Amino acid sequence: MPQQKTPKAEAGRRPAASPSPRGARPHEVRIIGGEWKRTRLAVADRPGLRPTPDRVRETLFNWLASLAGAGGGELPGWHCVDAFAGTGALGLEAASRGAASVLLCEQDPALVAQLQAMKNKLSAEAVRIERGNGLSLLERTPAGSIDAVFLDPPFDDAALYEPALGAAARAAKAEGVVYLEAPQRWSAEALAALGLVEFRYLKAGAVHAHLLRHAANGAA
Repeated sequence: MPQQKTPKAEAGRRPAASPSPRGARPHEVRIIGGEWKRTRLAVADRPGLRPTPDRVRETLFNWLASLAGAGGGELPGWHCVDAFAGTGALGLEAASRGAASVLLCEQDPALVAQLQAMKNKLSAEAVRIERGNGLSLLERTPAGSIDAVFLDPPFDDAALYEPALGAAARAAKAEGVVYLEAPQRWSAEALAALGLVEFRYLKAGAVHAHLLRHAANGAA
């Protein structure tokens, strides 16, 4: 299990997003790089909705680009799944940076409608949107078929993390990655039990961001 307990002040709630970039209106985040750089994404006023902070997204996609071996932060030809899409910030960022396919999965019908509207606005042909359960989606995804699985589950649903990580590890290619946001850092022992190892890690406020790889590929 994770290394440390969540402080009481954080339990049962999701941290607020980082301040909006200069010039952005409230309840918005922006795509940071790629074809749709600076495009605003609406953040619906939904309880617990927590877009990945800009600083974390920027760092994550720098990490991914280094693995892709492409310049300019691009992910050419990658196949990605954003299993708990919310605003779609992670998946749409991947599509903006050249991913060949991105599947956004979200349960909330209002958020699904918002994602569909953004897909239409961007003419994002590589993006597919599915209303449903992110864990179920990963469990039926063909094994070893995905380059990057993005996991950003509700912080207050602790029971979801372990099965989601296990399903993501199965879905990811041997050389693929799993990105996890959590309210606490996961221990090497807990990850090893799922066949994963920490490749990169960042803490930003209450967000613990993990980039994970299959244990066979090592941590460096």
